[in-house]
Amino acid sequence: MKTLFIDDEIKYIGSQLAPHWIYKKFKIQGDSIVAFCGECEVKLTEMVDIEDVINNEPIYSKCMLSFITEQFNIELVEGVLRQRLLITTIKEVLESRGFKVKRNGDDLFVNDKKLSVSIATKSLTSVLIHTGINILSEGAPIEVSGLESDLGIKDIKEFALEVMKRYSDEIDDIILASTKVRGV
Repeated sequence: MKTLFIDDEIKYIGSQLAPHWIYKKFKIQGDSIVAFCGECEVKLTEMVDIEDVINNEPIYSKCMLSFITEQFNIELVEGVLRQRLLITTIKEVLESRGFKVKRNGDDLFVNDKKLSVSIATKSLTSVLIHTGINILSEGAPIEVSGLESDLGIKDIKEFALEVMKRYSDEIDDIILASTKVRGV
């Protein structure tokens, strides 16, 4: 799996969760994960999560670290499992730095405040995952935790690179492990 941290600030509005967005924007073909920082504002019209639409819960963060991954030749259930693996990877990176993090499904919490948003969906050709981690907690419509404002993590790029490397290595290792067994 290929990885890229995008240094340019990008406002995540939901439309980036689209097939071949990574390929078209950054010329990375195939299974990949990218990360970038910027404001996050997903209006109900761009929401993939129908439950959030029904509950009238748009997403907003003044500053968020976003991960987008596109993975091919898998079904949605496997995509959701990979989404949970990404969430667990983020949790493990934070815990390795001494933070106490709670996971509930695809959500992470620090001090009982929501740290993340995440969704997995299926396109005609791939599974797409967006996971956002608040950098700043100010300005959110609900009480949230932020990597910088609450946890004191200043080097967001370094954090993102570690998450992407661990996640990419894990996916690659899972695929490799599937090739070393004989059928029974």
